[in-house]
Amino acid sequence: MMNERLMRADTMMRIGRNIPLARLGGAFYVQRRDTPPQRGAIICKDTMTDVQTPAARPANPRFSSGPCAKPPVFSLDALSDAPLGRSHRAAVGKSKLQQAIEDTRDILQVPDDYRIGIVPGSDTGAFEMAMWSLLGARPSETLAWESFGKGWVTDAVKQLKLADNTEREADYGDIVDLAAVDWNKDVCFTWNGTTSGVRVPNGDAIPADRDGLTLCDATSAAFAQDLPWDKLDVTTFSWQKVMGGEAAHGMIILSPRAVERLESYTPAWPLPKIFRLTKGGKLIDGIFKGETINTPSMLCVEDWLQALAWGRSVGGLKGLQDRANRNAQVVWDFVAANDWIENLATDPATRSNTSVCLKFIDPAAAGDADFAKAVGKKLEAEGVAYDVGSYRDAPAGLRIWCGSTVETSDVQALMPWIDWAYHAVLAEREAA
Repeated sequence: MMNERLMRADTMMRIGRNIPLARLGGAFYVQRRDTPPQRGAIICKDTMTDVQTPAARPANPRFSSGPCAKPPVFSLDALSDAPLGRSHRAAVGKSKLQQAIEDTRDILQVPDDYRIGIVPGSDTGAFEMAMWSLLGARPSETLAWESFGKGWVTDAVKQLKLADNTEREADYGDIVDLAAVDWNKDVCFTWNGTTSGVRVPNGDAIPADRDGLTLCDATSAAFAQDLPWDKLDVTTFSWQKVMGGEAAHGMIILSPRAVERLESYTPAWPLPKIFRLTKGGKLIDGIFKGETINTPSMLCVEDWLQALAWGRSVGGLKGLQDRANRNAQVVWDFVAANDWIENLATDPATRSNTSVCLKFIDPAAAGDADFAKAVGKKLEAEGVAYDVGSYRDAPAGLRIWCGSTVETSDVQALMPWIDWAYHAVLAEREAA
């Protein structure tokens, strides 16, 4: 019977048979010292106990927040229709590019009078293009509650040197007071903070009747969260986030108000060619019909078309949002069941359903970057989760990508491994 007995970490006794999971019924278990250690178990020098590894593994361990997991049906064979070796200016190339724009419009439900363009430089290129082309015409505000938002603040203050700009910043886990923002100014912000896991809960704070433009970096929100188009004048994102496309290509969506600004305002600073959206005071219409500023990868375009086709097959926008919501809920439920880990987002209404950021709150691990890195390294070494460490500028912890291309079953399989890795690192430290 001794080999069948499991000892709970808090010394309470339970009986079990062939239990491979580190957690059962909400409690963490370790084998008794008289049970022969299993291969790969971590032996604690002081307690001589084994930390049991989970039996099930995620079928796909790719939980990176960018580039993100490919769609579950991804196959290189599906890209065979890419017009490789053909000019993107040829009819076949332009047709593919225009289809990419229209399919994007269809799934995101973008209004017909909004312009959509494919631009270089991923989301960064798209948002920089918007800032450099549009800001400076009126006072502005830049909002930041994570790393990339802070980058836009830096651009506004140190690069563009905007004369009348208000910076509003919040700590990681929080969000600025959106009700205090002057929306009659031009406002730059991220919809979903990829590095903090904090999102704008909705567009209610943005008045429909406003004088300023809203410039929204929605790269980790588009396709997984509702975007109120009537509240957004410029929206940018990249292919490599929620839909699992390839990097280096960005998309910019312009409202009629944004187009009006472009055609009526010339910035005081020079614009590089890849940022120019107008010529002779008029919008370069071809950019929004598949006539890209520079040469795109037609292989990546084909991959984007396949990602959009998959998105349509799972129910379009609602289906994609539901997948992300289910994935995030698995992590939130895990956090609620464990008192040593917590969502970095302090307000449930602002919790991201894509870039779910977590922090360790046990005094033995809280704020310890080395501890968090050790947990991430264990998960990667076991081949169960890649690239789940928190962003380099963010508080120490984990970041689990739960976007639409991730399978819920994989998120479910990962949770016991996080439990295992956390307690394994604790045990190693106690034994050192």
